[in-house]
Amino acid sequence: MSKREERLLQLIELANQSVNLHVKDAAKQLNVSEMTIRRDINHSHCFPLCLLGGYIVRNQDPNQFSHYLVLEQQQRHTEEKFHIGLIAGKMVKNNDIVFFDCGTTIPYVIENIPEHIKFTGVCYSLNVFLALQKKKNCKVILCGGQLEIDNAIFTPIIESTPLDIICPSKSFISAAGISLKGVTCFNLNEVNWKIKAIHKSNLNILIADSSKFDELKAAYFGKLSDFDILISDHISEKYLSYCHQNNIKAYQ
Repeated sequence: MSKREERLLQLIELANQSVNLHVKDAAKQLNVSEMTIRRDINHSHCFPLCLLGGYIVRNQDPNQFSHYLVLEQQQRHTEEKFHIGLIAGKMVKNNDIVFFDCGTTIPYVIENIPEHIKFTGVCYSLNVFLALQKKKNCKVILCGGQLEIDNAIFTPIIESTPLDIICPSKSFISAAGISLKGVTCFNLNEVNWKIKAIHKSNLNILIADSSKFDELKAAYFGKLSDFDILISDHISEKYLSYCHQNNIKAYQ
């Protein structure tokens, strides 16, 4: 039996013992890095375990989640997302009110916010909420509504939402496609949240791994020039030039 197989068996046992098993806690118990845990699960095709918002959860029926986009995307480009999270997490400061978009890169940002930072997190996504509630110095505001199973977000069932009265100091916005034609995502249900946050926030930060560039998805929510900061694992010269011309700070 390989070391990875031994760790997976240990992870299954830990998942059986704990309702909320976080990657960080599992890594400590197994005396390995968080990235090792993520790689083990993502590369094992071990259906009893999957990652959701930084948590290790059991999936008793793999067919149940065959169309579940959050779980599908969670296992892609994990090293790139980890790199983005390291950069973005340091941008959250004491007393910030931060809007966190949905998507599988956002939990990496939250995990890398220093533990001593006191901030308020505003979100509308289940996996992001789970990541935020792990931060002891974070006050969490969940914009509720009806839960959409395919991407684990809440959509409003009444006209008013917390974002109508909150002006975030920063917003971390994720994207499935970035091009000079616009910034896009897969799901139309996300668009209103993203647009509202961009309009209300003092500083808009776009995060996406490099596979998202030169992609145009179904749901348009803004121009690249709507953002103050762009964070990725790699940004081509074409987009670096665009950022320079439009006063967008680029980090990679």
